[in-house]
Amino acid sequence: MRRSRVVLGVFASLSLTFGVAGSAVAGVGAGEPVVAAVEGVGLPPVVSRVPTDDQVVFLTIDDGWYHDPAAARTLIGKRVPVTLFLLPGATSYDTAYFTDLVEQGRATVENHTVDHPDLTTLDAAGKDAQVCGARARLKGTFGRAPQLLRPPYGAVDDDVRLAAKACGVKTLVTWTHDFTTWNETPPTPRLRAGDIVLLHFTPTLEADLERALAAAKAAGLKPAALPPRLRDAGPA
Repeated sequence: MRRSRVVLGVFASLSLTFGVAGSAVAGVGAGEPVVAAVEGVGLPPVVSRVPTDDQVVFLTIDDGWYHDPAAARTLIGKRVPVTLFLLPGATSYDTAYFTDLVEQGRATVENHTVDHPDLTTLDAAGKDAQVCGARARLKGTFGRAPQLLRPPYGAVDDDVRLAAKACGVKTLVTWTHDFTTWNETPPTPRLRAGDIVLLHFTPTLEADLERALAAAKAAGLKPAALPPRLRDAGPA
């Protein structure tokens, strides 16, 4: 599904986690700081990029409906560290595609809800069904309970964060740049250390992935696994 490049909602409490101040909107103003006001203490943080001195970038791929064998060969053959934010239904008709990525590559499966709704529009029961429901189904398939959540469309508020916490989410992850080709190929930004790149399992994934890898190389960056970096920084 097409993503808005503007994250809706509040990026709160990240200064407690990363020790920096400022504000940011994922996918907009890549030169801006990552964090917003110190609010919602105790709720899981929302991360659009990872402050780091290491020359690394984080690749993430959403949804899972289109199972591109060429993209899988690239990820596995080059052992590209990648975080997959998957919809359970998108994995159910060809589970081996994703288990192979996990077992042969360096992929980690995380939560993207059951049906890809805007979580800010749902009541508490609806949020719980979407986040906890996806967590349970992905754990059943991959043997590990996700700890990260990518809220669909990047739509976040404190109620979403509260529901996510109740479902075992440690960090909500948005993005810095969307490399997905939708109606047309987007401009390629200059990546910076700590950026989170958004891709999707669409028919253009292989081309989008190669473009992201080339952009990382041009900036002197290497793909790195996201979950360990979040754990090292504190939130996950």
